[in-house]
Amino acid sequence: SGEQPPCLLQFHEDGFLVLEQFFTAEECDRMRSQIQSIVAAMEVPAHCRTQFSTKEDEQLQAQGSSDYFLTSGDKIRFFFEKGVLDEKGNFLIPKEKSISKIGHALHAHDPVFKQITHSSKVQELGRKLGLERPVVVQSMYIFKVLSTCPVAVTPHQDATFLHTEPLGRVLGFWIALEDATQENGCLWFIPGSHTAGVSRRMVRAPPGALPCVHFVGSEPTYDHSRFVALPTRKGGLILIHGEVVHKSDLNSSQASRHAFTFHVMEAKGTSWSKENWLQPTPELAFPSLYT
Repeated sequence: SGEQPPCLLQFHEDGFLVLEQFFTAEECDRMRSQIQSIVAAMEVPAHCRTQFSTKEDEQLQAQGSSDYFLTSGDKIRFFFEKGVLDEKGNFLIPKEKSISKIGHALHAHDPVFKQITHSSKVQELGRKLGLERPVVVQSMYIFKVLSTCPVAVTPHQDATFLHTEPLGRVLGFWIALEDATQENGCLWFIPGSHTAGVSRRMVRAPPGALPCVHFVGSEPTYDHSRFVALPTRKGGLILIHGEVVHKSDLNSSQASRHAFTFHVMEAKGTSWSKENWLQPTPELAFPSLYT
């Protein structure tokens, strides 16, 4: 795979890398307007109105007991902020402000997000990183709005949720569709924290058991002074190593912080854990990044 550019050496050292202006403003706007169309057409069955949360217990209860979440890997589905629906499942605020994220197969089922995910510049970056058989495992559109009950994303490692043997085969691509600032909840990282393995895993329970997922191991207490903020301008791409520790704080501003993110696995010589919540299906095997 030849010599790696100096910036990619920095990625291996830190576990993350910001590539500013990777996507154009037009590409960002196209993704945003496509999401507006998807949200406008959204019909949400009452039983699907799960509330997305990152606190461990709520995560287990809300995501775990929900088949809607577990079977979202090959579909485009909607996950809501807390406190946006009344007990009858009606929206208390405009629906475009009620959604926390849309996942997990935009890259497969939506033409705009598919084109971005498989764009020649993403493929070229994969080749520069030495990826031989990268496959796309999931994608999400994250809204990060100032909500009635704003949610911070607690420190975590992506490999907690997307485990492979060996480790180190999962890579996140995080695209800022608007300026991400410290006020509206940009990402924070602990540089070099991708070398110590994974302390916690989210695993599927046996079929029929509730909750459907549970955590094995525990999240260590991180020293918050070690986190470095990564404000990113619209169009910037952050590469995220699967084991680097990262978080985002509450959005305390009036500005939203839309982002599109997808995860890629180097499939060569790698096994995807059968215990991961996300599994390839007959309807959607993990597609090659290079097609």
